[in-house]
Amino acid sequence: MTDRARLRAGDSDRDRVARILRFAVGDGRIGTEELNDRLDRAYAAQTCGELDGIVADLPDPDRFEVPEVLRLSTGWARSVKQVGHWVVPPRIEVACGWGTVRINFMRATCPHREVSMDVRCDSLFGDIWIVVPRGWWVRTDEVTTRSGHVHNKPPEPPAQDGVVLRMTGHLDSGDVWIRYRRPPGTNVASRA
Repeated sequence: MTDRARLRAGDSDRDRVARILRFAVGDGRIGTEELNDRLDRAYAAQTCGELDGIVADLPDPDRFEVPEVLRLSTGWARSVKQVGHWVVPPRIEVACGWGTVRINFMRATCPHREVSMDVRCDSLFGDIWIVVPRGWWVRTDEVTTRSGHVHNKPPEPPAQDGVVLRMTGHLDSGDVWIRYRRPPGTNVASRA
């Protein structure tokens, strides 16, 4: 029987380590600079033992139970928010009548490489606001509209290891606004 530490690492092994690292950043266990350093080491790792060493001091996000789908709905006279520290499920469904849905991913833990979000907006007085970290790729080309609009202008290209938020759905009216923010603690001068 071969010792696991000596086994050659595959892409799925590296992806698992990247997911653990993203979870650790969202949970405040490591900073973005350390994340970048560990990700570089993970993608250069040749064996499972090297990968295990990169995340030996971090918890595995698989131990947390996350619902498969998060459903957010305003009904016809209220607003709802998903903000702060939360664990992102693989699928999100948003239904907006009169009111506003606000989803902020800045302090969320996203253990997935891709998240799908289905949006529906049926009222001229409904809006969906989404805040994501810079480097994420928000795909909105599968959202159809009648009189609503999707406002999505990323300030920079997506990061190679950035999360993909794939949006589908229909806007009968109302708008989807996507805003990209720098993660807390990011030094703007170091990016120049």
